[in-house]
Amino acid sequence: MTRLEGPGKVHVVGAGLAGLSAAVTLAGRGHTVALSEAAKQAGGRCRSYHDGVLDMVIDNGNHLVLSGNAAVIRYMRAIGAQDRLTGPGRAEFPFFDVELGRLWTLRPSEGVLPWWILDAARRVPGTGLRDYLALLPLLQRHPGGRLDEVVRCDGVLWRKFLRPLFVSALNTAPEEASADLAGAIVRETLAKGGRHMHPLVATPSLAAAFVDPALALLYRHGAEVRLGRSLREIKLEGMQVRSLVFDDGEETLGTGDRVVLAVPPWIAQKLLPGLDAPDAFHAIVNAHFRAAPPAGAPAMVGVVGGTAEWVFAFHDRYSVTVSAADHLVDRDADELVDLLWCDVARVHGLSGPAPAGRIVKEKRATFAATPAQAARRPPAATSWRNLFLAGDWIDTGLPATIEGALRSGETAARLARP
Repeated sequence: MTRLEGPGKVHVVGAGLAGLSAAVTLAGRGHTVALSEAAKQAGGRCRSYHDGVLDMVIDNGNHLVLSGNAAVIRYMRAIGAQDRLTGPGRAEFPFFDVELGRLWTLRPSEGVLPWWILDAARRVPGTGLRDYLALLPLLQRHPGGRLDEVVRCDGVLWRKFLRPLFVSALNTAPEEASADLAGAIVRETLAKGGRHMHPLVATPSLAAAFVDPALALLYRHGAEVRLGRSLREIKLEGMQVRSLVFDDGEETLGTGDRVVLAVPPWIAQKLLPGLDAPDAFHAIVNAHFRAAPPAGAPAMVGVVGGTAEWVFAFHDRYSVTVSAADHLVDRDADELVDLLWCDVARVHGLSGPAPAGRIVKEKRATFAATPAQAARRPPAATSWRNLFLAGDWIDTGLPATIEGALRSGETAARLARP
């Protein structure tokens, strides 16, 4: 790829985590950055807002990251928000088994040698060494393969741990998911040992952890940040972008100017006809309940055999996440409040009717993590020498996660920097 000359300005379009990652990386290295976002707030699908029904600040969804997510750690250090990711300081994952009506905890050992699978008190109840050996094929790449072609999708380990893990990470029914994307989860977490698997949750909110500190850094570096500004058209000339047409006017690019396009794939395809990108998506449904958990309640519990997949306990509320939730997304909100509160009540031993609740639906939360859709993911570099892509939907080698979004921003920034 031919590199442009001159210092120039980098126009980052889209202030979700991918766009923020690109802008923060560039600004931190002294480059001139202009960040534009169509919405009136930054963060994309990683946002917080005051909800009028609950009369409190809630997140649009719940996002778990792990201590081994290298791009997350780099980003949080860059924006000075390391202390806003909190967790138990060890690899510990409580699960509530609805069928058994009891809680159990997965406790991987810290080192790379997985001696924990020899300890019945640390592994999934009812499993043995042979069950875990079945994961070995996922340490290798399987381009174009489905997960059910590489590992057996049955048994106790699958039902009580692997399926819930893969559903939440892939947002796709694991049986039809990409073996490569599922394998990336295993290679970067389980295979590296517990020190890479400490669960971390944004505190006190997604915006306070991931978004507000990033915007503050950009302002300190003199970046131009414009929210509520939609990109309507990208005008191309030869092999480069000539101008960007926003709803408030057209900006002609100067010599050496670059563009990082960090928008959802369906928007990118409208702006760049002919762009190959994922075009099938799955929903995520979240529920937030105004009820203060008791002291000592676990911050996060996986649910096996329920409707919910994860139940989070914050200081002032419970939150529930359901991935691959196409089967729920069209159901009535009041019905979902009652249905999902049942799982919260089971996990925490609560009684009585559901408290005030808010259902948040993301109908196109992530691309479908199937081999066919994974094959449609484009690289960060494009045919136009001053235009680069960022987003969890481009080819990061990871599923559509926070880690993938932040990595994509770093890659686009590296390619775009003068």
